Amino acid sequence: MAIVGLGTTSGDELSPLARASLREARLAHARGVAFQFVLVFLAAILYFGVRGMTQGHEASAVNHAHSVLRLERTLGIDVEAGLQHQVVDHHWLVNLANWVYMWGHWPVITVTLFLLYHSNRRQYVVLRNAMFISGAIGLVIFALYPVAPPRLLPSGGHFIDTVTEYSKSYRVLQPPALVNKFAALPSLHVGWNLLVGIALWRTYRGRGPRIAAVASPMLMTLAVMATANHYLLDAVAGASLALVGLASSLLLYELAGNRGIDLASIRLWGRDPAAQEIRRELEIVDDHAVCSQGLQLPT
Repeated sequence: MAIVGLGTTSGDELSPLARASLREARLAHARGVAFQFVLVFLAAILYFGVRGMTQGHEASAVNHAHSVLRLERTLGIDVEAGLQHQVVDHHWLVNLANWVYMWGHWPVITVTLFLLYHSNRRQYVVLRNAMFISGAIGLVIFALYPVAPPRLLPSGGHFIDTVTEYSKSYRVLQPPALVNKFAALPSLHVGWNLLVGIALWRTYRGRGPRIAAVASPMLMTLAVMATANHYLLDAVAGASLALVGLASSLLLYELAGNRGIDLASIRLWGRDPAAQEIRRELEIVDDHAVCSQGLQLPT
């Protein structure tokens, strides 16, 4: 490795300025991770808080739910009751549906965001912003058109709340005080899992990630109906809203790029003058020693 302007180096030894640059890169990376974690965490808290405050009246929500079911019957796609009937007869299927609904959403989103942040910053930003946009639109819909899920329909609906009946952990993960009971339409469980699947498909070429990319939204669609948390039209609406969010996020990224703004490199702390001075002095001929550590110099 040869470094011009920093004195001589031999072998894999790094000059003091090169070591300082690596330290700056590590600090910038740690700050970036912390900032993104706080940003997404606060957005999630805001989402659930506003969602809980926008809960509509039960009578309206139930009436809207029956309207959804009538439309599904007209279209011949009222499959929720039949699907759940097939599932509840098999305890292992109930557990599987509950597991997918509980652990196949937020944990999957969290892991995917973490992986994308470290492997493909552009896809990370696009996914994050698509979730922000679709989530904001979803909150407006929840407030204006509350819909009761199948599990909360009055007696005669013939639906079972499998998550509550067979598991207590989900109500601990999402306390009832932060949950809008009448936010069935659209299903962001399905919509956001679709966004995760698209991001995984576009980022990774391996068979495993691509199987997960396809399976995640499909399994979640079945799970939300099998657990009586959503109707099929909720899933369709959620997927459609997610695609609107994705298209908006891509457009935002492109417009920012046209103005010379790289959304993937924006940091809360801006540019580091010391790091810029190091970058100017470092004329790296062979940057293997830096790149092999998987770090990016702060910009």
